[in-house]
Amino acid sequence: MRREASILHVDLDAMFAAVEQRDKPSLRGKPVIVGGVAGRGVVSTASYEARAYGAHSAMPMAQARRRCPLNTAFLSPRFPAYQRTSAVVMELLAGVSPLVEQVSIDEAYIDLAPTGTDLSVPAVTALATRLKSEIAAATGGVTGSIGAASSKLLAKIGSDLNKPDGLTIVPPGDELLVLHPLPVRRLGGVGPATEQRLHRSGIRTVGDLAAASLEDLVDWFGTAHGHGLFRLARADDPRPVVSSREAKSVSAEETFDIDVRDPARLHHELDLLSARVAGRLRRSGLTGRTVNIKVRHPDFTTVTRALTRDQPTDDGILIAQLARRLLGEVPTAGGIRLLGVGVSTLYDFAQDDLFSAAGEDPPVLTFPGDLPPAAADAPAGAGSPDPAAPAVTVSGPVAGSAVGPAVGPAPAAVTAPPSPTAAGFVSAPPVPAAVPVWRPGQDVRHDDHGAGWVQGSGIGRVTVRFEGPLTPVGRVRTFFVDDPRLHPADPPDWSGGLDSSSEGEER
Repeated sequence: MRREASILHVDLDAMFAAVEQRDKPSLRGKPVIVGGVAGRGVVSTASYEARAYGAHSAMPMAQARRRCPLNTAFLSPRFPAYQRTSAVVMELLAGVSPLVEQVSIDEAYIDLAPTGTDLSVPAVTALATRLKSEIAAATGGVTGSIGAASSKLLAKIGSDLNKPDGLTIVPPGDELLVLHPLPVRRLGGVGPATEQRLHRSGIRTVGDLAAASLEDLVDWFGTAHGHGLFRLARADDPRPVVSSREAKSVSAEETFDIDVRDPARLHHELDLLSARVAGRLRRSGLTGRTVNIKVRHPDFTTVTRALTRDQPTDDGILIAQLARRLLGEVPTAGGIRLLGVGVSTLYDFAQDDLFSAAGEDPPVLTFPGDLPPAAADAPAGAGSPDPAAPAVTVSGPVAGSAVGPAVGPAPAAVTAPPSPTAAGFVSAPPVPAAVPVWRPGQDVRHDDHGAGWVQGSGIGRVTVRFEGPLTPVGRVRTFFVDDPRLHPADPPDWSGGLDSSSEGEER
């Protein structure tokens, strides 16, 4: 541990929901939930107003709807808007110290040691207070909570203790006084299964965990995890702040509206997911040796399987072959709720065998070409934001860049897949573009009424509220979904560049 509280952890408060409330005046002070709004979507972020009713991230959206009142807004994610906000915050943090480690779109560590500034508790408190004010001003009101301590562990815990808009300084020497009364789940290495095992042994606080013997912890959790818990319970966390992180894996997953039992359908989904992963690898200039799958059953039991090759690859057909082989090791007769494909052990070059592709003839598969960023870069996590659109992620964000890649608002035209023939593949004629699909929360612009956002759609109509971050609460208008005057739009500018053509306050 360091002798000064020189590590800050900055965590934006309910960031996705906060950005939605900033950009949509009619939602300020009301419950807002962002996530997959259809089918088996899950909550990505719940505003603090929604959390008062028990909603939280990773909760099934259907359960959140049952808990929250009728005036709750359920919105699809707008990743371009979140990215812009994140980029502004990360630029601010970079001005504080040259050592900034961004760990997600809404949080980062800052190492103050290289700055040469006063690291006394009063000085760090003043710096963190000023930084919180600058973040709120630069983002149009999105707040952040900050923890400062002598280690990453305590700094992250500190940022969470007084949310939202909180500040916690853990003075050097007081680490155990802060840490030991906390429940064990506050430790980063304690998930639900570990917590339950500890509770069965009468261990509920970090102090209880610190009193447990190393031998017992190793016996219960294995050598690596046992030693890790033993150190964390004693605030032993020497991890440095690292200013850059390389991607560790590239993955894609899909949550199905209805449990899938048909093996042919599962193989088809693996093929599509593998193609998306391969496209993302190629665009990133990466290849990987390890192919893994994730299978979630209807009872939420999750099974993973992995296979490592001698040579790395970015070949979608090969990835699909290996994924199919791995799926054969998993029982699927009871149905599959979620299916995922990933590639890890990454390299920035490829050495695939010239002719061999996993030691067997390749199956006849069709893959779309590299998907546009709008389709290929939707993030995964605790379920896809929209089960109809498989999510793709690169884990391990790069410092100074936003995580959660952009998702374009415009619906893509639907194209029929190639049809296999004896001679190979014959491209089928494209199917005409479907009627536009307007997602709740999506930014739009109307030729007559200006900028606004989609409140909802159905039965051939779409309802739009015309307002923005710098306008009063706006009027609501309803249009046919194919109205040629209504267009997808970029997120509004909260700093002062918003077009003032939006209509005025609702009467």
